[in-house]
Amino acid sequence: MASRLYALGRWAVRRRGRFTAVWLLLLAVVGGLGITVHGKVASDFTVPGIESQQAQDLLETKFPAAAGGVIRVVYAAPAGSTLTAPRAEAAVEAGLAKAAGISGVVQVTDPFRTKALSTDRRIGYADVRFRQAAADVTQESKDALSRAMTQARDAGLRVEYGGSAMKAATKVGGPAELAGVVIAFAVLALTLGSLVAAGLPLITALVGVAIGVLGIKFVSRFVEMTGTSTVLAVMIGLAVGIDYALFIIARHREQLADPDTDVEDSIARAVATAGSAVVFAGATVIIALAALSATGIPFLAVMGLSAAATVLVAVLIAVTLVPAVLALAGERLRPRDASSRTRRPRPGRRERTPGAWGLAWARAVTRRPLIVLLAGVVALLALALPARNLRLGLPSYASEPTASTQHQSYDLLTEGFGPGFNATLTAVADTSRVPAAERVTTVTDLRTALAKDTGVAAVSQPVPNADRTVFVMAVVPKTGPDARATTDLVHRLRDNAPAVAKAGGTLYIAGVTAAAIDVAGKLSGALPGFIGIIVVLALILLTLAFRSLLVPLKAALGFLLSIAASIGATVWVFQYGHLNGPLSIPSAGPVTSFLPVLLIGVLFGLAMDYEVFLVSRMREHHENTRNPAEAIVHGVARSGRVVSAAALIMAAVFGGFVFNEDPVIKSIGFALAFGVLIDAFVVRMTLVPAAMALLGRRAWSLPHWLDRALPDVDIEGAGLPDPRTPERNERRHEVAAH
Repeated sequence: MASRLYALGRWAVRRRGRFTAVWLLLLAVVGGLGITVHGKVASDFTVPGIESQQAQDLLETKFPAAAGGVIRVVYAAPAGSTLTAPRAEAAVEAGLAKAAGISGVVQVTDPFRTKALSTDRRIGYADVRFRQAAADVTQESKDALSRAMTQARDAGLRVEYGGSAMKAATKVGGPAELAGVVIAFAVLALTLGSLVAAGLPLITALVGVAIGVLGIKFVSRFVEMTGTSTVLAVMIGLAVGIDYALFIIARHREQLADPDTDVEDSIARAVATAGSAVVFAGATVIIALAALSATGIPFLAVMGLSAAATVLVAVLIAVTLVPAVLALAGERLRPRDASSRTRRPRPGRRERTPGAWGLAWARAVTRRPLIVLLAGVVALLALALPARNLRLGLPSYASEPTASTQHQSYDLLTEGFGPGFNATLTAVADTSRVPAAERVTTVTDLRTALAKDTGVAAVSQPVPNADRTVFVMAVVPKTGPDARATTDLVHRLRDNAPAVAKAGGTLYIAGVTAAAIDVAGKLSGALPGFIGIIVVLALILLTLAFRSLLVPLKAALGFLLSIAASIGATVWVFQYGHLNGPLSIPSAGPVTSFLPVLLIGVLFGLAMDYEVFLVSRMREHHENTRNPAEAIVHGVARSGRVVSAAALIMAAVFGGFVFNEDPVIKSIGFALAFGVLIDAFVVRMTLVPAAMALLGRRAWSLPHWLDRALPDVDIEGAGLPDPRTPERNERRHEVAAH
């Protein structure tokens, strides 16, 4: 691999102008398509085959009037007043009359006729149902509805909006996300010691992210995508794009510290060595993200493939555009200390040895490796303890920002009607196979059975479709949408299905709350198999890279510890409710249902990044000296600074998204930022050297039969030409490459 990348690096250096022009042209073309020919981004997470989705499909076919999106308009009268006061009631009626004329509206309920008023008549609601699905209700329709309620607001009423059609769109690019990029630049400047060198990874990463994200927007014209897919692509693409460029640039500047080093040869050599690790590590990220397709959940598969495509662009840019840009920079990237061979230290000032702190850290860790290893494992297991109580779900409107209309409507409905009102379930009875004379009796008996459950506060009267083959009932729980009792209630209500089936019908328990429970259950079932795929993948890839069995096993165990600690911390914050104030989390609740699967896929790839960059330097030194103890110290000293900087950059980028208003993005950003820091500094920089010290020479052993069977993947650059005679060896290398 290194030899081919060396040739690619030389080619990019010599044709630097063409390579740069090609990438800029690609950015222009993809950008134009993404901006002008893009599709609509969905805001909901649907999973084919789950019961709630089956019910939704049935309603769309046989009861379209009950399948459309709903905006629930919630009214609240001032303290000491009521909605039934003449002026307030007239204002509400006038607004709802205007709402009925909005394009796409098929039904508007009247709170005074449906008795949708609180006991004190201060809070009430009206449902505005649209013909189209919730995700298809346009912003123009929402704005028109808001204008229709002007008279109610003028009458002194508080008006808020909830319902299935009011899911907020995911947005990025706020101050917090930009602050993460600024922090990344500061880390780059400190690590590389040059503002010019620090700016290059940001520029190339932004080019890659722009191409990836705008390409995704173009593809959304043909494939249904959620807003989270785009945000995840930005998050991961930016983080890995900066890191991959950093690894190559840092290697290039390390080589340029020797005044005799030729700039062009140094760039090609950096692409061959650090670039090999980038390609290998990037491949693991891509495969891990693409493996999300194995869950069988379409929105998660699209999310993973979108992020994987952005990572692929980042890898290609790292091995083609980065060397071209480095060639354009030329001698400006050579460290100033290397400008003269006869450089003398300043009087009274000690010379700083490159990698001095990494050297000291490696020696400290390997001095008492068993104690370090045990202490680290115990600490990670302690962080993982909350994961035992992990509950999965999808955020309710209680998780939206407290100032948002969705959160305000949630609070008003809870105040006026109880917590379970925001968790209203929909019982859908398909009676098409029940004899016509028995349908009413069957549905009446079902309503009675549902109402008897101790967790049910109320059940509405059945509403039939036109041919009376499908009946719909609203079931109001006593507990909120995020409560475990509500999840248990959904399963108990579904226990009534056999009785309906005996009569010839089919019962579905659906609605937004039931859908969230179903998605969580589906993902929980997919989690063990996905973990198995990832662990096996890690063992295979690292065995190929390092020609060892114990190094991959150690890496996989470290990865599992990182995942457990990250999930434990996420449960502690988002489910238990700690740090809600500093992190601006409006309400504690279940962990986003797809977060563990997503975290495993993403963190696996990133963990393998650090493993490859760190251990490849150890193996490179071991191959030259056959001294395992010295190889560990050398590897950490040479790569520790860059790996630490890369982790801080990723944590800064991911951490910026913790302050995004979207509760899903917030939890993903926190889990990834925490996971990267734990994996880089505790697992890779601490436990890995300690474990390698305990393993000694055994770490690099491989059975002879397996050694012969495995292909030789050179990621350390052992087959590269002698750097002292680049011109002579270049011809020999090009002949070998062909």
